[in-house]
Amino acid sequence: MAHIALYRTWRPQSFRDMVGQKHIVQTLQNALREGRFSHAYLFSGPRGTGKTSAAKILAKAVNCLNGPAVEPCNECEACIRITEGAVMDVVEIDAASNRGVEEIRDIRDKVKYAPTEVRQKVYIIDEVHMLTTEAFNALLKTLEEPPAHVMFILATTEPHKLPATIISRCQRFDFRRVALEEQVERLREVCTEEGIESEEDALAFIARLSDGGMRDALSLLDQIIAFSGQRVTYDDVLSITGGMASDQFEKLVSAVQNRDVGAALKLIESFMQEGKSADKCMESLIYYFRDLLMVKMVPNSQAVTERILDIRQFKEVADRFSSEALISMIDTLNYYQTEMKYSVQPQTLLEVALMKLCSQAAGTPAAGSASAPAAAGRPDAQVSQLMNRIQKLEEQLNQLLKQGVVPAAGGGGTGGGGGSSMRQSAAPVVTKRIEKLDAYLAGREDPAFRTALQQWSQVLARVKELKITVHAWLVDGEPVSLHEENLLVAFKSSMHRETTEKPANKQLIEQALSEVYGEPRRLVTVMMKDWKASADQAKPAEAGEEMKLVQEEEPGAGGTKEEWITEAISMFGEDLVKIKED
Repeated sequence: MAHIALYRTWRPQSFRDMVGQKHIVQTLQNALREGRFSHAYLFSGPRGTGKTSAAKILAKAVNCLNGPAVEPCNECEACIRITEGAVMDVVEIDAASNRGVEEIRDIRDKVKYAPTEVRQKVYIIDEVHMLTTEAFNALLKTLEEPPAHVMFILATTEPHKLPATIISRCQRFDFRRVALEEQVERLREVCTEEGIESEEDALAFIARLSDGGMRDALSLLDQIIAFSGQRVTYDDVLSITGGMASDQFEKLVSAVQNRDVGAALKLIESFMQEGKSADKCMESLIYYFRDLLMVKMVPNSQAVTERILDIRQFKEVADRFSSEALISMIDTLNYYQTEMKYSVQPQTLLEVALMKLCSQAAGTPAAGSASAPAAAGRPDAQVSQLMNRIQKLEEQLNQLLKQGVVPAAGGGGTGGGGGSSMRQSAAPVVTKRIEKLDAYLAGREDPAFRTALQQWSQVLARVKELKITVHAWLVDGEPVSLHEENLLVAFKSSMHRETTEKPANKQLIEQALSEVYGEPRRLVTVMMKDWKASADQAKPAEAGEEMKLVQEEEPGAGGTKEEWITEAISMFGEDLVKIKED
C-alpha cells in the first residue's frame, strides 16, 4: 500500500482518469482540440466530484509543451511542475480564506503582465462563492475584458450564491455525483493495484456512504485499510463507519411493526453501546425506510438497484407495510432528525421517534394481514390529523363561549340592529387578540424594551454575519414590545414572518439575540396590522367607563340621553363613539 493518502495517489492526472464526468470531459477535450477554450470557466457541483482536479488538468493541457492537447502528457517540465504547484503562472486560490477585495485587486493588477514560465496564465479560485460582494465587483471587471493570455477557472459547491453577472461571463459545467457502479469499479481498481483483498459488499457500502463523492470514497477506503490491513470486509466497514447491517434494521422494523416499544428501545441501547451515534442511526433509519418505500412503489428502478444489495429481502420487509404508513414514518423521522440538530440529548429524541413509529404502526397493520380488511374502514393518518384539529377547534370554541363571547352567527343579544350584530361578530377576534397581547401591550413602556430597541441594529448585524439570507427576511420586522424573555417583533409581510418562524432560522435569530443582549431571548412574532389593531382596542375601555359615568350622573333626564347614546353606539359602534361632559 502507498505511504501517502490514497486520494493523493489516485487523484486524476488526466481527463481519462476522471470518474463519472464524461459529458464535461468530452466538451473540454473538443474545445482543446479545436483551440476554442474560453477565458473563464465555472465548475460547480457536490464536493469530491473532481472540480479542482479538472481545473488543474485543464491548466496542464493548455500549457503542455507537447500541446495544447486533449490530454496533458504529464511528462514534460510544464506538466510536472504544474502538478507539483511550482509554476508561478498557475495560481490556485482558496476563496474561503482569501475572500476580501484586496486579494482580488491584487489579481486584477497582475493579470496584465504576460506569463513568464508557460504560455497561459491560469487562476483557479476554489470555493468562489465565499468571496465578498466587493470582491465579486472587483473580479467582474477583469472577467469582462481579460487579457488574451489569462484563463480563470472558478470552482464552487454553491453556484446559487454567485452573482448572475459573474455566471453569465463564464462557461458553466455542472459536475454530477458519481454513480455507485462507477465508484465501486474505481475502488476495486485501487484495491487491486494496492494489493488489497476486498469484499464486493464492503466496496458497495463505502460507495453508498460517500454520497456520490469519489474523494470521500477513497478517503474512507484508506481509513478502513489502515484499520483492517490487507483485507477489506463488510463487517470492518460497518465497525469503522458506525453503520448498521440490514439484518439489524430488519429487527428494528419488526419491533416497530409489532408495536414492541421495549424491544425497539433495547435495540437502540445496544447500538449506543456499540459506539454508534444517535444522529447516524437516525440518518441510516431514514434511508432504510426510503429504500423500503422505493422497493414497494418502483421495484425495478435504477435508484433501487444502485442502493440495495438484496432486493428480495427488502421486498419481504416492505410487504409488511402500506405505502402510506412508510411515507408517514419517513415524515416522522425527518421531523425528529431536524429537532435533533438543536438537542443536547439526541439519543432521547431517537427513542421518542421510535416510540412514535410504534404508535403509528398501531393504526396501520401490515398489508395482507388478517386485520387488513378491518383497517380499510379506519381513517388514515391524514384524516386522523384533521379529526384531531377539529376536536381542538371545538374545545377552543367552547372555551370562548364560557367566557361570554357571542358567536358571529348567533342572535343572542338584546335589541340592537345591524350595527349591534356587526359588533357581536367582531367580538371573538378582538377579545382573543387582546388576551394574547395584553402582557406585550404593557411591556411597551418597560425600560428593558427601550434598551433592547437601541441594540436592534446590533442584532441585525450579528444575524447578517451568521446567515445573510435570514437577515434579508428579518429586516422587515420591527421590535414592538418585551415581556419577560420574549421579544415581540412585528412584520409587515406574512411571507417574511413565516420564513423567520422556521425552526432553523428562528434558532439562529435567537442565538444572535442572546449574544447581543447578554441573556437568553426568545423570538415571538406578530403581524404589524394585528399589533396596531390590538393597541387601538386597548383604548375603548376608557371610553366605555366615561359613558357609564355620564349615565349615572344624569338619572333624571327621562332616559332621553341614554336612548340616543345607545342608538349612536348601535349605529356607529363603540370604537367611533366617545362621550364627553358638557
